[in-house]
Amino acid sequence: MDIKSKFPIFKKYPDLAYLDNGATTLKPEMVLEKMNEYYREYGANIHRGIYGISERATEEYESARVKVARFIGAAPSEIIFTSGTTASINLVASGWADKNLKKGDEILVTEMEHHSNLVPWQNLAQEKGLILKFIPVNVGFLDLSKLENLVGDKTRLLAITQVSNVLGTVNPIKEIIKRVHKINPKVVVVVDGAQAVAHGSVDMKDMGADFYAFSGHKMYGPTGIGVLWGKKERLEEMKPVNFGGGMIEEVTKESFRMASIPFRFEGGTPPIGEAIGLGGAVDFIEELGWKDIMEQEINTYKYLEEKMGGLAETMGEGTIKILVMKEAHPHDVAQILDTVGVCVRAGHHCAMPLHQKLVPE
Repeated sequence: MDIKSKFPIFKKYPDLAYLDNGATTLKPEMVLEKMNEYYREYGANIHRGIYGISERATEEYESARVKVARFIGAAPSEIIFTSGTTASINLVASGWADKNLKKGDEILVTEMEHHSNLVPWQNLAQEKGLILKFIPVNVGFLDLSKLENLVGDKTRLLAITQVSNVLGTVNPIKEIIKRVHKINPKVVVVVDGAQAVAHGSVDMKDMGADFYAFSGHKMYGPTGIGVLWGKKERLEEMKPVNFGGGMIEEVTKESFRMASIPFRFEGGTPPIGEAIGLGGAVDFIEELGWKDIMEQEINTYKYLEEKMGGLAETMGEGTIKILVMKEAHPHDVAQILDTVGVCVRAGHHCAMPLHQKLVPE
């Protein structure tokens, strides 16, 4: 299958070697077509108009919610559209954790977290007097031998990435959740799935998490759209953070009554075209199938290892580190590679604590 031909950007840059999918993926034609169709043919607001193009927009928007729910093994009523993984995790922090956690409670995170699944918890800990504990990283993997010592009666929340954006390490989320709940069944689990959803199937019914967050732009969809999945009982415990149009059922001069879940968490006009584009991204992944996607990834990985030879070193499970002289700055290397059409990531990858541990200054 010629997957490359499905991405219009390669018509302009036929020799481009794009190796930065961890930051964002390129967009296939069918995603762009779905978004253009909305803006060109029925670009009205949703859940408001009773005229034809508004009803069509609402139908397509809610169809995207159904597609996303099916894609992750969930119910449509459990799917909240946000602007991305960062917004989704912040919604949990501000809407659920701020309401339900108290001074002295403990939050368990890992040393491999993206800033988006660390800084919100650091901020909340500072504001409410919470305690942060860390599952350590050892040779590219979580040291789960420490888990039983880190989880206790005061542990209220576990925030963990399913796949590291730096190492490519796939964490055994289901096993970790089972072990944590064996010690303390009341621990609420928040999973950052941003790097996972484009690389293999996920099933919310099977995983055992309470919240799951991901972004459209990491899975061939547009930027500015993301998803927060939550268990029904957790969503019922969560308060909205955006109040106004679209999230209410009734308003009087004295009070208001919120809309049902998930609409109460989607105040204001949402990114309609982007949500429809995300539905197109789900269609794209399902059309290709996980078998072809994995085959493409493995072949690319093997090809890069072979061509790099002694200049490459594997980190974790899915990252190749390019070895250069200590005198060469990573940004310089990335810029040099760009001159020959190779796009790679340099810098801290929004995971500074992990980089500082891997490469201490």
